[in-house]
Amino acid sequence: MRIVIAGGHGQIALRLERLLSAAGHEPAGLIRNPEQADDLRAAGAEPVVLDLESATVEMVAGVLQGADAAVFAAGAGPGSGTARKDTVDRAAAVLFADAAERAGVRRYIVVSSMGADSAHPGDEVFDVYLRAKGAADDSVRAREGLDWTILRPGSLINDAGTGLVRLGAATGRGPVSRDDVAAVLAELLETPATAGLTLELISGSTPVAVAVKDMAGN
Repeated sequence: MRIVIAGGHGQIALRLERLLSAAGHEPAGLIRNPEQADDLRAAGAEPVVLDLESATVEMVAGVLQGADAAVFAAGAGPGSGTARKDTVDRAAAVLFADAAERAGVRRYIVVSSMGADSAHPGDEVFDVYLRAKGAADDSVRAREGLDWTILRPGSLINDAGTGLVRLGAATGRGPVSRDDVAAVLAELLETPATAGLTLELISGSTPVAVAVKDMAGN
């Protein structure tokens, strides 16, 4: 499969690209900074320089043309202010979904956040982030042209992955390694029967493949 990943230089995206490439897929990652291209190539991914904050739907759809799946893993990052929570975490996610529909790419996976809610209260930057992610998720879920799955990880950590997770509609809060998030994303891409699900993810005791298969059967 050819899989286009928004936020291609992110920590989860780079891990996912390595997994997909090792499995024989053709990942491509969208990046803003051309200096990051070599990192993507080292991960086995094709770098595509495109800024989702300034690109048009037509530009993004052109990149997505012919892809088998799209993954939105972009984010403004922890050091950004409230303005970029809206332009990246909400608007860029909506733009990427618009482009996927226009390009006819039905399989669409979103890396969201536990607690994402367009009605989340509060005025702190993280509150704005959760509202932005929630609004983006709402936009994706309203689309009949996408076979979407929304993944909401718990607190992200850089510990080595265990391959053991808890995945479900509501898991409760907890940490999860970025390795394991990437592994779940790779498995979701192979499991189209998870379309239409919003799933929370934390570390647990169930092997990734089994956890995803269980969700596909529900």
